[in-house]
Amino acid sequence: MTEKYDSQLRAIAQLFRRVGWITFWAQLVLGVVSGGILLFASISPRPANASPNTGAGLGVFFAISGLVALGVGIFISFRYVQIGRRLDSPNSNNRPRKLETVQVVRLGLIVHLVGILLTLVGAQAIVGVLLTKALTSTQPGVITQLDPSRVIQPLDIFVVQANTNTVSAHFAGLIGSIWLLNRITK
Repeated sequence: MTEKYDSQLRAIAQLFRRVGWITFWAQLVLGVVSGGILLFASISPRPANASPNTGAGLGVFFAISGLVALGVGIFISFRYVQIGRRLDSPNSNNRPRKLETVQVVRLGLIVHLVGILLTLVGAQAIVGVLLTKALTSTQPGVITQLDPSRVIQPLDIFVVQANTNTVSAHFAGLIGSIWLLNRITK
């Protein structure tokens, strides 16, 4: 009986380490790329006549909030690795209790769901601004002076890409957390 328990415990410990490292690195890479893009977008100069865009500012705020939540998610993924190491400990006093382990995984689920929500709200705001720019930038048959604030810039698309990367990173963490929760609650 104890051999079967030990082999199951080792399998779960290995699973925690593997899933923890995979989600850690996937989230870290996607988060660094997203953070770099958002940093570049915030420090790059605007066109001379461009007026501030409140919708885009709100969208970037939510995108950054999603990145902050991703930072917490990355930390939780590293906690999964630590839990896996503690579960593999020969000393049973060093092993975390099942309730503690389930609570960490549930926290990971909540963090990633909140992160996805924040990032999607940011993406909706940014896409709404881009749609407005696209609809008001040109009028067929009318030649007018082009307002630079109404033109979709490549940087605008980069911000959308940053949001997509952040959602993808949260999704990777969410899948890892669901997988772990499924395995430890059997």
